[in-house]
Amino acid sequence: MVKLACFGAGRIGQVHASNAARHPNVQLAYIVDPITGPHLTELAQRVGAQITDTDTVFSDDSIDGIIIASSTNSHADLLLRAAQTKKAVFCEKPISLDFSLTRKVYDTVTASGIPCMLGFQRRYDASFRAVKDRIESGVSGRMEQLTMQSRDPSPPPGSYVKTSGGMFRDSSIHDVDMARFLLDEEIATVYAVGSCLISEEIGQAGDIDSLMITLTSISGQMAQITASRRGPMGYDQRLEALCANEVLNVENQSQNVLSISTSAGKLQAAPENYFIERYRQAYRDEMNAFVDLIKSGKHPLAGIYDGYEAQRLVEAALASMQSGQVVSLASGWTPTIHTSAGASQ
Repeated sequence: MVKLACFGAGRIGQVHASNAARHPNVQLAYIVDPITGPHLTELAQRVGAQITDTDTVFSDDSIDGIIIASSTNSHADLLLRAAQTKKAVFCEKPISLDFSLTRKVYDTVTASGIPCMLGFQRRYDASFRAVKDRIESGVSGRMEQLTMQSRDPSPPPGSYVKTSGGMFRDSSIHDVDMARFLLDEEIATVYAVGSCLISEEIGQAGDIDSLMITLTSISGQMAQITASRRGPMGYDQRLEALCANEVLNVENQSQNVLSISTSAGKLQAAPENYFIERYRQAYRDEMNAFVDLIKSGKHPLAGIYDGYEAQRLVEAALASMQSGQVVSLASGWTPTIHTSAGASQ
């Protein structure tokens, strides 16, 4: 039996804690969250875990691993403590909003040798995995161009933007990670543009709500990411891979498969409401992968290096938008200035 502790009882903490508790080979022993309230007590009761503090978790030698689903500003410290106490980690992105701290955590976790998995759930989505598997089979031929659309149902409030790290670090980090995953080679150049076209509140918070990122791999493959904080059709997650022999498409996942046809046309269900619903299956498979990592050492689809590299790419995209220039990632480019808040600083 694998014994785990979960940090965070918010939206994503509820998902991971519930999936861990459902796993037949897991005992979810502890829940840690500095914000007390009904959300915390209800979750602890539902999953059969004890509410405790950080020190108790790390001093308990029976805990095999931790789930970091707490606020972003807590991730780095928890990763460092896990490395020190030799506990396996499943951590939500990003590692840190401070890239110098991200590098320190990456170096420390790598040197410690602890099992570490990063929460890029799209890698575990069945549709995106089918694209990856088909390309790797050789049937599609070499992928030449990748196009991705990523749109939220509606913009977040300005208060969220001020602490999230901005659209690049908060949201588009998933897109650049998926590009790396499907291109299956490192990125050579990054070019990005961004504007505030939708929400005046987001602009006042110093961020953008609309962006495009162009990535070029070391062999010349191209990826184009289009992202917006508002999707008129709802949560919008689509992908097209142009390959030598065929074109692969992933469309939006509907809430159900019912369609209604009349003389006026054809209606079908809207896309899933948001990422929690859209990636429900992927979150379950992520937790299964974390347990496999602890029990058998099976390498996850996203490790600490992937978290570091995705962070480096969104920092490059932010630098490109600010300078108007293409950023070359050759020679291990890293950001020279830390920008801690919104993307327009």
